[in-house]
Amino acid sequence: MNFQKIKSVIVEDELTAREVLKNYLGKYCPQVEVIGEAQNIKEAVPLLHELQPQLVFLDVEMPFGNAFDVLEACKDLHFETIFVTAFSEYSLKALNQSAAYYLLKPISIEELIVAVNKVHHQILNHEIFNRNKIIIENFKESKPEKQQVILPTLEGFEVVKMEEIVRLRGNGNFTDLYLHNGSKKMACRFLKHFSEILPLPFIRVHKSHIINLNFVKSYNKGGIITLNDSTEIEVSPTYKEDFLRNFK
Repeated sequence: MNFQKIKSVIVEDELTAREVLKNYLGKYCPQVEVIGEAQNIKEAVPLLHELQPQLVFLDVEMPFGNAFDVLEACKDLHFETIFVTAFSEYSLKALNQSAAYYLLKPISIEELIVAVNKVHHQILNHEIFNRNKIIIENFKESKPEKQQVILPTLEGFEVVKMEEIVRLRGNGNFTDLYLHNGSKKMACRFLKHFSEILPLPFIRVHKSHIINLNFVKSYNKGGIITLNDSTEIEVSPTYKEDFLRNFK
């Protein structure tokens, strides 16, 4: 079978981890060609500029800096990134908000294959979307509500500033997002995905609804929230205590 090889670089500080990943790629991802390796940011930045790969497997935490420092130093380059990370709630939220591909250590072969196949499909179909730029901007922005979230859609991706989102409503396998300007976006993700990645002032108030507390106009004791756009949403008993604790 003929593949268009994806020229790839592995950036990982642990020798064993690099060898395991390279071995997995050789066995299970024949469309990937590893053309270089680096063990820290000092090696990675000049190597990426020299080789200009299509894909980088990038460890999140390394000596002398982290993955975000690498992306900042290589923002003039265009490559897809698959992050490799030990579990960290902070880093996972950042990556999920940016619709980034990531693998948790220890790497699952099945998840590696899925991530590589997605990247391979995008490269073959020239569906290049600069997630790295959004990741850098979010990392620099200290106020979570000022950060951006990338929405996977049926057509590709859209970028929305969190502060523009008024509310989210679960719609089967999708989520409808209602924006301050009156428009609506549909994301190819369950509502649970957004409940896990969106920080306060976003809060889940019902199995089908997440709201932005900054757009709450009023709340009555009957359990009904009225938003600035006059939308009324019921607070379910499950989420009532959490809502009242955060609604000030």
